[in-house]
Amino acid sequence: MRCLPPGLTLALAAIAFALALPAAAQTKWDLPSAYPANNFHTENLQQFADDVDKATGGKLKIQLHPNASLFKAPEIKRAVQGGQAQIGEILLVNYENEDPLYGLDGVPFLATSYAEAFKLYKASRRPLEEKLAKQGMMLLYTVPWPPQGIFTNRTLNSAADMKGLKWRAYSPATAKIAELVGAQPVTVQAAEVSQALATGVIDSYMSSGATGYDSKSYEQIKKFYDTQAWLPKNAVIVNRKAFNALPRPEQAAVLKAAATAETRGWKMSEEKTNWYYDQLRQKGMEILKPSAQLTADLRRVGNVMLAEWLKRSGQEGKHIIEQYRSLQ
Repeated sequence: MRCLPPGLTLALAAIAFALALPAAAQTKWDLPSAYPANNFHTENLQQFADDVDKATGGKLKIQLHPNASLFKAPEIKRAVQGGQAQIGEILLVNYENEDPLYGLDGVPFLATSYAEAFKLYKASRRPLEEKLAKQGMMLLYTVPWPPQGIFTNRTLNSAADMKGLKWRAYSPATAKIAELVGAQPVTVQAAEVSQALATGVIDSYMSSGATGYDSKSYEQIKKFYDTQAWLPKNAVIVNRKAFNALPRPEQAAVLKAAATAETRGWKMSEEKTNWYYDQLRQKGMEILKPSAQLTADLRRVGNVMLAEWLKRSGQEGKHIIEQYRSLQ
């Protein structure tokens, strides 16, 4: 067998090592989201991924999969927990049947402004982190949706006028509202709202101006009652094993980018609220202030749901609400 010159052997070894190095040094994470690429939540996620890429010098790449293209909304939490996706964005209220804590910010009229929503988040963040930790996950950050209102073609003077509506239910809380006002709940995820309206599967729903704009609801619905009932949060969660497998500098980069994304996301949400209303008006939708009677009726619904939530959540829930109200 002919031997290579020592210098050439070393050069070939160096080339082989250099070629192998990027593959060994780079980690790739998949990040599923249920919302369109042009939604502000998704834009914030992309900026978060870009910040991580830059801070780690490309060693950690986070691939964003928007609009339920990798997993549907209800599947994302399980996918992250099981490691099929290393990181994901979830709407917390979707998981209230799993644990009452996840449904806290879906209780109507408990927190109706960004300031109140942030206080509720401060009061509940540690229990939420502990709950996710028991399931093998970490909470990176949250961002709220704009305040929730009612999309419908029907004139609503009171909750009695909601009876019989074919009502989109995307969470246990929205299904419960339907039950309490006599509407018919139909489970429809965000990516399916437009088709559900166009085919008559639903004729109304409660969500933010963002969802109304993203789903082009203005093509079928002409009224939005700005009830400002609650501000549900999206949470970005990560698989604990995947996070622990990162070198310390990359872990620090993820946490720093997450903190920045949270601050940026809360600001984006608040700033875009009126922008969404303006867009809906331009598309022919009326943005209506609810009547005093409708507001009073919906607040009674909220009181019933808060009492039920407190009963289900026990001492933990009672402590969170007490802490929240002490921050008022």
